Amino acid sequence: MSREKRHMASKFDEILAQGVRAGQVPARTQAARDWFRDKARGTTVTPEAVVRGEKTRYKNRVAMGRMYLFNYDPKTKAELPYYDRYPLIFPVQGAPGGFYGINMHYLPYKLRAQLMDALYDLSSNKRYDENTKLRLSYEVLKGASKYKLFKPTFKRYLSGHVRSRFIEISSSEWDIALFLPLERFAKASKSSVWADSRRMAR
Repeated sequence: MSREKRHMASKFDEILAQGVRAGQVPARTQAARDWFRDKARGTTVTPEAVVRGEKTRYKNRVAMGRMYLFNYDPKTKAELPYYDRYPLIFPVQGAPGGFYGINMHYLPYKLRAQLMDALYDLSSNKRYDENTKLRLSYEVLKGASKYKLFKPTFKRYLSGHVRSRFIEISSSEWDIALFLPLERFAKASKSSVWADSRRMAR
């Protein structure tokens, strides 16, 4: 493994280790969530390097309610006003030829945190271990006002246009991934995308 790959692949472990030394248990408390988010936001990393990271994270398909990062090339990109080349998603439900998911990158950091805090209520357990996932459905998200921020994040992804393996991110690392600067929007700046998302979520 190259030096770059070793360095980038260890970002999650590095921040988790810092948290343990600081007495922070991932996801268990609001203070811990804020601590990991703050650490991640100050980290320099590229999505390309993360996607090329540790092979132990690679998955060939997604499971509903878990978090993934991957490279994507939309079929209809010529018609889209913009799109994220490296979605960070929680898959919600299957769709013909692919799946629907919540791409957290479509929200600015503050709103990502607000949505994630609400989504934690849907966790399958409170251990936040390798078995933890979100019990998501479109009906649940649409039916509660506290999930209203999901609207601009809900996207369809076609399996045939995924351009990398899926990188699965464990629940203990959700808050880290949430605030790593991994969004890569094409055809528009992130500030423009986020302004649209704010309007849509009102």
